[in-house]
Amino acid sequence: MAMMRAAAFIEPGRIELVEKPIPDVGPNDALIRITTTTICGTDVHILKGEYPVAKGLTVGHEPVGVIEKLGSNVKGYHEGQRVIAGAICPSFTSYPCQDGVPSQDGAYLTADGTCSCHGYKATAGWRFGNIIDGTQADYVLVPDAQANLEPIPDGLTDEQVLMCPDIMSTGFKGAENANIRLGDFVVVFAQGPIGLCATAGARLLGASTVIAVDGINERLTISQKMGADVTLNFREVDVVEEVMKITKGRGADSAIECLGTQKTFETALRVLKPGGTLSSLGVYSEDLVIPVSAFAAGLGDHKINTALCPGGKERMRRLMKVIQSDRIDLKALVTHEYKLDDIVAAYDLFANQRDGVLKVAIKP
Repeated sequence: MAMMRAAAFIEPGRIELVEKPIPDVGPNDALIRITTTTICGTDVHILKGEYPVAKGLTVGHEPVGVIEKLGSNVKGYHEGQRVIAGAICPSFTSYPCQDGVPSQDGAYLTADGTCSCHGYKATAGWRFGNIIDGTQADYVLVPDAQANLEPIPDGLTDEQVLMCPDIMSTGFKGAENANIRLGDFVVVFAQGPIGLCATAGARLLGASTVIAVDGINERLTISQKMGADVTLNFREVDVVEEVMKITKGRGADSAIECLGTQKTFETALRVLKPGGTLSSLGVYSEDLVIPVSAFAAGLGDHKINTALCPGGKERMRRLMKVIQSDRIDLKALVTHEYKLDDIVAAYDLFANQRDGVLKVAIKP
């Protein structure tokens, strides 16, 4: 039996490199040889035990690679072709998919109001590294490959498209969910990789003033390259006061929350104008509390939108088209490179946010 290396969740605090059999390919699947993948903040939640996955599961959900083998039903692709697939790989056959939310493919509520979704939270369209083996390995099996594989355009490197499966798709969805109109004031909280992509997305959608908030000045400098007009270090200024000054007391049209903490969520509410939109992208590991004053006692006509990044090959095609047309350059987000053999060290660097790390390219 042919074997491969894979980074597996062992227990909270331990992700280790193990050997697993190379997956068999079913008629609707594709086996992808990974050439580049990366570590996501959600993987760190898994590492810490804050998001539950099965012990022994291969983690990772951002595949860039080459088709090794195709299932008999998968047409229009060929072995040896460079491809990506979204972190979300829906079947497009379920009720949620046909109801317009393919990211929730397979998720549904039971009679008592809890989410079944294979025993996990309402994220069942997210399969890699969540409910099936993921991408931090030599190979990954892509289910429903016809719906999810997208060829990489000639001339684009792995590093250029590495953000498409999740980070770029998520950040752009945050901007799309923010109801941005031409001339809007938009505040983006946290300038990690997703926040930087949300900043770029807000500018592309027509915001005239994009305000980036973070506590690390180096990240704020990068945010200016991504489209931020104003940067605020929350350690140095009162963000709510500054946003009110910039908007002449009107408040922001939209706020995009990209960190997943009570503080950033609450502050994002407080900067909004009446009728403004809070677009929430953070992965929250504790219950949120909505203060009465920040929410205007529920009378402020606010809108709160949440999102899991869209998947499918059409989403991937559109994102790579944005990159190919030079509307955005995300290579600067890849700050470090590790071999798959050194995945444990890569997790240690990324989880502890040392050495100015933004994203780590993992090369099997």
